[in-house]
Amino acid sequence: MVSASLGKNNFSGNLPPNFVSHLPNLEDILLGINRLSGIIPSSIGNASKLRRLDLSHNAFTGSIPHALGMAEKLDITLNPLIGILPTSIGNLSTSLELFQAAACDLKGNIPTEIGNLSNLYQLSLDNNDLIGTIPPSIGQLQKLQGLYLSENKLQGSIPNDICQLRNLVELLLANNQLSGSIPACFGELAFLRDLYLGSNKLNSTIPLTLWSLNDILSLDMSSNFLVGYLPLDMGNLKVLVEINLSRNQLSGEIPSNIGGLPDLIRLSLAHNRFEGPILHSFSNLKSLEFMDLSDNALSGEIPRSLQGLIYLKYLNVSFNRLYGEIPTEGPFANFSAESFMMNEALCGSPRLKLPPCRTGTHRSTTISWILLKYILLAIASTLLLLALIFVWTRCRKRNSVLLTQAESLPLATWRRISYQEIFQATNGFSGGNLLGSGSFGSVYRGTLSDGKDAAIKVFNSLEEATFKSFDAECEVMCHIRHRNIVKIISSCSNSYNDFKALVLEYVPNGSLEKWLYSHNYHLDILQRLNIMIDVAYAMEYLHHGCSTPVVHCDLKPSNILLDEDFGVHIGDFGIAKLLGQEESMRKTQTLATIGYMAPEYGSNGIVTTSGDVYSYGIVLMETFTRRRPTDETFSEEMSMKNWVWDSLCGSITEVVDTNLLRGEDEQFMAKKQCISSILGLAMDCVADSPEERIHMKDVVNTLKKIKLTYLASRY
Repeated sequence: MVSASLGKNNFSGNLPPNFVSHLPNLEDILLGINRLSGIIPSSIGNASKLRRLDLSHNAFTGSIPHALGMAEKLDITLNPLIGILPTSIGNLSTSLELFQAAACDLKGNIPTEIGNLSNLYQLSLDNNDLIGTIPPSIGQLQKLQGLYLSENKLQGSIPNDICQLRNLVELLLANNQLSGSIPACFGELAFLRDLYLGSNKLNSTIPLTLWSLNDILSLDMSSNFLVGYLPLDMGNLKVLVEINLSRNQLSGEIPSNIGGLPDLIRLSLAHNRFEGPILHSFSNLKSLEFMDLSDNALSGEIPRSLQGLIYLKYLNVSFNRLYGEIPTEGPFANFSAESFMMNEALCGSPRLKLPPCRTGTHRSTTISWILLKYILLAIASTLLLLALIFVWTRCRKRNSVLLTQAESLPLATWRRISYQEIFQATNGFSGGNLLGSGSFGSVYRGTLSDGKDAAIKVFNSLEEATFKSFDAECEVMCHIRHRNIVKIISSCSNSYNDFKALVLEYVPNGSLEKWLYSHNYHLDILQRLNIMIDVAYAMEYLHHGCSTPVVHCDLKPSNILLDEDFGVHIGDFGIAKLLGQEESMRKTQTLATIGYMAPEYGSNGIVTTSGDVYSYGIVLMETFTRRRPTDETFSEEMSMKNWVWDSLCGSITEVVDTNLLRGEDEQFMAKKQCISSILGLAMDCVADSPEERIHMKDVVNTLKKIKLTYLASRY
């Protein structure tokens, strides 16, 4: 026997002392998620060919055996061992790549000998009772990508030796008793995506070098004793999704360029000593869902421009020095009195338990002077900001570093999800959960353990090309955050069973393809126009808004997903390409979908942003003609492009979807002119020469003008 895979079987009882003694060729022992108890037999160490040992989610007690063969992956998570990490852990196989011992009631120190495990890429010791300091020998684990030590009782300072872990993607040290300063050399960890230092006793300033981590996604330094101010360099973190600096002693004004973080979803600066106004630039945080500025010394009025934050679900500005009228529209219609309590002189609706707003000469004069002061300050700050942005842009062009180590990417996620959770979420990959399938695998709908619905893309383990697709999609998805692009929740790469999956947000309304071609669905002209504007926004972001331009390479209606409000979420980045610094094109042997790919892509494998523009033009035509580019009526002599071009020179009603344009329609002429303009724009996208094609920025602007003209002509 080579493999014993018996996980998730509800087995109970003890393992015999001579377990595996008669199975010298055993390579895999997979007993996770059972009810096994007793001690872990030391005889496992006699399995000289052992590679994978999974004893997680059981009831084993006692200590960790001194020898565990030549295991490469060892998982004993969630067992009440109530022992210590022995110094002999350093004698485990130097081939050990993964060691997971979270939530095992382990006590004592982390032994220095752990630094001997030179091939380790993930070390999980979180949720234990470990004490003492983090050993400097951790810095010897040069291949480490994930270090999880949260929820222990570790003390002392954070060793600078951690900065030697240049492949580190996730560093979780929260909920310990660590003190001293945050190492300035953390700024050298270029691959770092998640840094959690909250709920410790750190008492330094935040190192300026930390704001140079341009690709960091989550930053939590809450509940410490940090002092100092936030610099303008904070605006460098362009892909930041979450920042929590609450419950510290930070002071000064909030940097004005915080509004330059377009993907920020959660912002918490509560319980500090910040002063000055709530900035109008906050209104640029279009993705913001959570903002807590409570218990500071902020003054002035709440900007009415914040009414445009349509995704904002939680706001707390209580316990400040704010005054004036509280905005009433947008998300403010849903906030309660607790969001605004204990301020200087706020006024507003009776439901907020505040006095009604009154006007008065003295009050108006005072406010006018205050506003003038802030206007002058804003002008000066803007000029300074423009100068800094110019310098920063020049430096970024010179110093931008492309993340090329694909093996580090699967860890660059917000949350870790196991194979077991995915298996349960999809009801064992049930056919009833299947949303669709393709050449690289299948997509299932699943409900995660936190109750959140997700689309789980499972890659075909039998095809090498699918693994390349998985790596490509991970590489691209970790670089991008946009409201019109499917958000990645996590990824799962389990080498035990060659399982690879991406866990993505679930988009309930299906694809644009379904809405175009299913008889039970219908999209009117304005819905289609709004959809294609959203697609253009997403493509503009990929081409011009990312630090490293992204080429999707496979834009088509089946990859354009619609939420409950018909907002667009573009997915399937399996063959997408990142264009590196000073790189305007690449070559590839991976073909996109016939009918949508640009001529230079299909003939020479040339990948440029202009190729995406061509695909967009084809989709734009398809959306308003309801005719696929591969329709049997088309041929080499009469392609979709030629068909539409002829209609622009003749009668456009012959090509437009009959559901959109009917002669008896009162708005026939307005719709006809609108669709003519749209198809004319599509022709600018599908020019034969890539150099002659329009840019996505111009596509966005043109479509917005077409929409405004159409809306105006309806009334």
